[in-house]
Amino acid sequence: MGSVTAAAFAFLGHDTTVIDIDPNKIRMIQSGNSPIYEPELDRLISMTIEKTLHAETGYDSVNQADIIFICVGTPSKADGTVDLTYVTQVAEQIAPRLNPDSFTVIVNKSTVPVGTAERVTAIVKQISGLQAGIHFSVVSNPEFLREGSALEDVFFPDRIVIGTESEQAKIVMRELYDRLLKRHDYEQWSETFSCLNQPDKPPAIYFETDSKSAEMIKYASNAFLSVKISYINEVARLCDALGAQVQHVAKGMGLDDRIGNKFLQVSSGWGGSCFPKDTIELLSTSQKYGRELTVVKAAIDSNLTMHEYCVDKIKSRLKSLNGKTIGILGLTFKPNTDDVRKSQAQVIIAKLLELGANIKVHDPKGMEMFRKFNMEFPIIYCEKPEETAQYADAIVLLTHWDQYLQLDWSELYSRMSNPYILDTRNVLPRSELNHMGFQVEGLGTS
Repeated sequence: MGSVTAAAFAFLGHDTTVIDIDPNKIRMIQSGNSPIYEPELDRLISMTIEKTLHAETGYDSVNQADIIFICVGTPSKADGTVDLTYVTQVAEQIAPRLNPDSFTVIVNKSTVPVGTAERVTAIVKQISGLQAGIHFSVVSNPEFLREGSALEDVFFPDRIVIGTESEQAKIVMRELYDRLLKRHDYEQWSETFSCLNQPDKPPAIYFETDSKSAEMIKYASNAFLSVKISYINEVARLCDALGAQVQHVAKGMGLDDRIGNKFLQVSSGWGGSCFPKDTIELLSTSQKYGRELTVVKAAIDSNLTMHEYCVDKIKSRLKSLNGKTIGILGLTFKPNTDDVRKSQAQVIIAKLLELGANIKVHDPKGMEMFRKFNMEFPIIYCEKPEETAQYADAIVLLTHWDQYLQLDWSELYSRMSNPYILDTRNVLPRSELNHMGFQVEGLGTS
């Protein structure tokens, strides 16, 4: 999400340079395009590039920077802990280029384990010979952007968390975020960018703490949301057994303001580039320090069970899946993104293939990335969602893209060998589809 953060600061008038070692990404940004799919990001980059936004593959601009954001990936290692190779490499590149005649703030924006600010500080001190607190300071400023809604989140954050023990760094960060907190120029551009047209959004909370607590806040937040999703999915499975309606249960729960209605939407499980990685890292750390987070462990196990549960539903309906054709609608872990990393579709499709099913898939934005990450999958990629229904014994809706809610279902019905739909998001018009002749099943809606 570094490109989102950079474009936002550039929009707010800060002279911002994106540095990436991938020349293809840099060329895309220089041409006014986004290297990732995110609604309205192309337009924002196009508006600011070569004005307040710049992009390069070298590190020359580091010497003149007041603030340097580290926004690199932090993938998981085999044991579940975070691989900090990219963070370390960037720190090593930054260190010799710092200006000794000025004070530079280095910001960890990436999701990193507790203690990483101290680790980066040590690397920079050793290589540069400069003094922490005098020449530079490392700040933890975790990113809370949701893929698919990143621009809305960057311009209207619930909270901005700043973790540092340096008073001088606090002053620099307050100045950086001042225009965002005051919503500088939002109204002027609200008709051009719908992400800026949020006049009823409450003001952001600006929260300062120490670096370790800031690092912990990101992990604890994502793990809690994962627990909440796993919980409502478990409730859905119990509703299936007891004959209750999980949508009604979730709505009734959400009316309690101590609980709230967010993240109480049933699904085939949580996925993406953040939740799986962050929950496993937090659990692994807790186990290493003898303080196992058993609730987080249960949420991870429950999520795997939810993937299995969806496959079991299909098996229960079709019996043997050997030779059966199943159409999959949605490969990304949520709508409005092209991110398929650790998606529910990846796990569920793998299990269906193991059972001998033939798989046809469609996604408005995620097919190219899914193919890249799953080259071994012998599946058919369909240009149109209707093609997934051709001779299909089942259609499985995994991602609730708006496009799928507006399909001509009568056409899909005419193409299918067996008109069965598993709606894992409980969003399709069931009574209407049943009237057409479909057998529609949801999760927790028996």
